[in-house]
Amino acid sequence: MAKETSVEVQIEARTLKLTNLEKVLYPEAGFTKAQVIDYYTRIAPIILPHTRDHPLTLKRYPNGVDAEFFYEKNCPKHRPPWVETATVWSGGNNRDMYYCLCQDVPTLVWLAQIATLEFHTSLSKAKKLPQPCTLVFDLDPGPPATIVECCRIGLMLRDVFKEHGLECCAKTSGSKGLQLYVPLNTAVTYEETKVVSKGLAQMFEEKHPDLVVHKQLKELRKGRVLIDWSQNDQYKTTVNVYSLRARARPTVSTPVSWEEVERCLKSGDPSLLVFDSDQVLARVAKLGDLFDPIIKKKQKLPRSLLEATGGGPALEKMANRRHGTSRGRYPPQKGRTGKMERGEE
Repeated sequence: MAKETSVEVQIEARTLKLTNLEKVLYPEAGFTKAQVIDYYTRIAPIILPHTRDHPLTLKRYPNGVDAEFFYEKNCPKHRPPWVETATVWSGGNNRDMYYCLCQDVPTLVWLAQIATLEFHTSLSKAKKLPQPCTLVFDLDPGPPATIVECCRIGLMLRDVFKEHGLECCAKTSGSKGLQLYVPLNTAVTYEETKVVSKGLAQMFEEKHPDLVVHKQLKELRKGRVLIDWSQNDQYKTTVNVYSLRARARPTVSTPVSWEEVERCLKSGDPSLLVFDSDQVLARVAKLGDLFDPIIKKKQKLPRSLLEATGGGPALEKMANRRHGTSRGRYPPQKGRTGKMERGEE
């Protein structure tokens, strides 16, 4: 049996114990836990602005990508005392949950040390949970469709947003699909982003039934692209940009330019939009953060787009549906959002 490695490191005045560094977490690629920690350490200046203040769901693979994994919403009780958390009400559990907040490099390294390969963050910040920072589409191809077909739909969606004066950015899921993010960073509700995202998904399905579906039924999805609008929800999390994915290779959810999306569609080659950890680090060194507008750009959701996707009646229906199906989902206090705090150890 190989001798287990263990080392103490100092990061920004925090002491961490790193263990089992030689453990292979990606068997096909021979990618070890040490390499996972190294990737997250090196990408830290770029990923942290995207994780900071966003409640985080951990997707952990303690024995590698070929073994069992689990999602962890409650920040582990054995967390270091300096790891910050966000208090979020869970209607399903009828109690508060304490989500991790990935605020700094020591926290990022600690999360990698406990085999958090994938980082799934809320679209909201902890202090304003009812207000999404972005509107998101997850474009998921139904075989034999690939990310190439997702590129076609992504470009069509981009053009619709452009008609309404909105800019958007694209990233790979790091798995099979493409994701579109519309930066908002202004006063907006999930009811509004849901009405727009669902309305556009339905419109695309009506206009292009051979290309698009908006319902997650497998029998409908063969050869088509699912426009998954349902991630626009206060109680869901989405894979964070620059997160590793648990695939055969250590692929990454990677920002891409619209020129790259167009090139992939034109060539018909899905491999053009697959990037592993080394490639992403090289891209960042050369291109910087292509997802920077998602944090910094402020855009109001235009009334024209709300009206085009159902307007007032659709908003009222969405609000009634939300409150009518969410018994026990909200805490007793009115107007409560999230609360950020230090660890309790």
